[in-house]
Amino acid sequence: MSHEPHIVMYPVMEHFYTLQGEGLYTGNAAYFIRLGGCDVGCVWCDVKESWDAAAHPLMTNVEIAQIAAAHEGRIAVITGGEPAMHDLAPLCDVLHEAGFRVHIETSGAHPLRGDVDFVTLSPKKFKAPLDECLAKADELKVVVYHRSDLEWAEQHAAKVRPECRLYLQPEWSKRDAITPLLTDHIKLHPRWQLSLQTHKYINIP
Repeated sequence: MSHEPHIVMYPVMEHFYTLQGEGLYTGNAAYFIRLGGCDVGCVWCDVKESWDAAAHPLMTNVEIAQIAAAHEGRIAVITGGEPAMHDLAPLCDVLHEAGFRVHIETSGAHPLRGDVDFVTLSPKKFKAPLDECLAKADELKVVVYHRSDLEWAEQHAAKVRPECRLYLQPEWSKRDAITPLLTDHIKLHPRWQLSLQTHKYINIP
């Protein structure tokens, strides 16, 4: 029996229905919910406007879920910014009530609060991931900006569960130079897979 949901407001930078472009679920229809607020501060971040939570309109968890549920897909991806800065439990609850699988994309720098079905952990050098988040990761996605990032990626691969999927992803602006390095690394270390930002190649959100 359903119950009255706990109403919580979240700063929402944008929300849209598209295809997941990265990682294990590449090509799947998904509703993206990009929350404002981030304290990680990656220099190459492509959504720096997400960092200031106060700059974005507030929406209730119920409103977000209702808008998402108007679409056919039943994967909801909570991203940011750094979504784990927020208590996601009320948002996860209403999304589950609407029949969604809930995915999160996080740096792992904050404890995860909420019943999440799939955790994409993308660690950042500017703020190290917590061990408890590494232990929950279903996929480890390392964005590679410099050749030195490959050694850093291996250090994190050693900290996740054996069944965690491993992805190397070229930083978009350096993809032509970095992708061959990743190809060679994966051939030598085949536990890794290549993740490309396919949504950018096909020009969708």
